[in-house]
Amino acid sequence: MALQVRATRMELLQLKRRVKLALRGHKLLKDKLDELMRQFKLLIAEYGGARVSLEKELHKAYGQFLFARAAMHREAMDDALAHPGARAVVTTDTRRVMNLTLPVFRVSIEGAVRNYGLFDTPPELDEALGVYRHVLPAIIRLAEQEKAITLIAHEIDSTRRRVNALEYVLIPDYESAISRVRLKLSEMDRSNTTRLMKVKEMADAKREIAIGGHNT
Repeated sequence: MALQVRATRMELLQLKRRVKLALRGHKLLKDKLDELMRQFKLLIAEYGGARVSLEKELHKAYGQFLFARAAMHREAMDDALAHPGARAVVTTDTRRVMNLTLPVFRVSIEGAVRNYGLFDTPPELDEALGVYRHVLPAIIRLAEQEKAITLIAHEIDSTRRRVNALEYVLIPDYESAISRVRLKLSEMDRSNTTRLMKVKEMADAKREIAIGGHNT
């Protein structure tokens, strides 16, 4: 729907100011969108590599755990794992990217994961728990990256909608309104000029009649 505007010079001046402001806002949002896309691509690349590496480590740990489970009775396995000696502590922080607040997770592991007798358990269980301890920070880091990816993707979508609204709706509407006001003002100027010329012709004619009357 076309903007409803008045055909006045003041309105034309205001429209010019608005389109100038809209163009400036469009450039800022476009720059923001480009930077968000750059950050998003970097994060996706880092996330993809980290996930592949983590899945390999977890697959290795799971294989060792299956060997240990096969070598032990169910009760012995449950007893060995019933009283863990390690404790993981996760702390949270934030970092800023553009106008976004992204999460930062840090994990510290206290104590020993092997809190059982070595003579009653196979070495595969030690290996599996050692891998799990090693990859836990990577799991927490992956969760941090997934949350950041979700937030940046949402912001990219929101920013792109605003860029498109300015580029394809608001700015064209302003420019169309400016053209209409200019056309209307031009028509009004021509009409005023024609009217003034007619008034001048009438005044000249009256003056000529008056001069002719004096001469007779």
